[in-house]
Amino acid sequence: MEQANKPIKDLIPDFLEYLEIEKNLSEETQENYHRSLKKFVNWLKKNNLEDLKPHELTPEHIWKYRVHLSRYKSDKTNEKLKKSSQHSYLVALRTLLNFFAHRDIDCIPAEKIELPKTSEDENKVKFLNLEQVKQLLEAPDTDTKTGIRDRAILETLFSTGMRVAELVSLNREQLNIKPETEDLEISIVGKGDRPRTVYFSERCIKWLRKYLETRDDDSEALFRRYRGPKDASLRLTPRSIDNIVKKYVKKAGLPSFTTPHTLRHSFATDLLAQGVDLRVVQEFLGHKNVATTQIYTHVTNKKLRDIHKEYHSGDKLEE
Repeated sequence: MEQANKPIKDLIPDFLEYLEIEKNLSEETQENYHRSLKKFVNWLKKNNLEDLKPHELTPEHIWKYRVHLSRYKSDKTNEKLKKSSQHSYLVALRTLLNFFAHRDIDCIPAEKIELPKTSEDENKVKFLNLEQVKQLLEAPDTDTKTGIRDRAILETLFSTGMRVAELVSLNREQLNIKPETEDLEISIVGKGDRPRTVYFSERCIKWLRKYLETRDDDSEALFRRYRGPKDASLRLTPRSIDNIVKKYVKKAGLPSFTTPHTLRHSFATDLLAQGVDLRVVQEFLGHKNVATTQIYTHVTNKKLRDIHKEYHSGDKLEE
């Protein structure tokens, strides 16, 4: 009953705990929900609805918020929100309403929030080709300590196909890199607490070795920061990795859609382009279901099209 009398904004911390404890979602996923709901809270504030309680939320409020998302433009780029972004913000709000229902907090049903349809192009996986990956990997200035670290980060992302949350959680003790080490595999615990093996290429190991040789601290984190508060953890955060990648994307003149996750897409796309079976790629990525891995079928589809064109074009029927 006490929760029902709280404003919606004050119930978000309880919602995030619910995601962590009862839904067992990763920190990264929790942060994504938190970030999405901040947009809704900011809209409430802007419309003098900051103290709105769950039972006071109406379909009209939802409609006005949808209109706001549809018309919203970035202050930096003056670009409107993509349908996929609007979709994400509304999914977060729907999940919050489902949480209210779970806790018997009176509120409109989550189904009252209709989700915008995304275009086929927005749903396509975006990835870099090998030449673009090479440009990104070579963008850091490896004459500096920071540049060597950043090169090692980029190489690790592409070599292993790891998610950012998995990357930042790595510890130095997990990597036993000796002078003679040419390849390496380690076990990690990924999304949904599912263990899997990831593999480091010879080139990746070379840069990790160079990076570790620059370390003179006792932090257990594999990838550490060199700036910021002295009393805070040295471990890089997912947001730090995101900013590092964006920095080199801009420097290399690569497509603006490129994020750390794009390297994971590029890793999977390259494997499929080389003829690796979809089920094997599923294992590399740590997907629970192969249906998730099938987002990469644009590669196999193109490969089939090329094979058909080369071997079954009908040329032999021509006189």
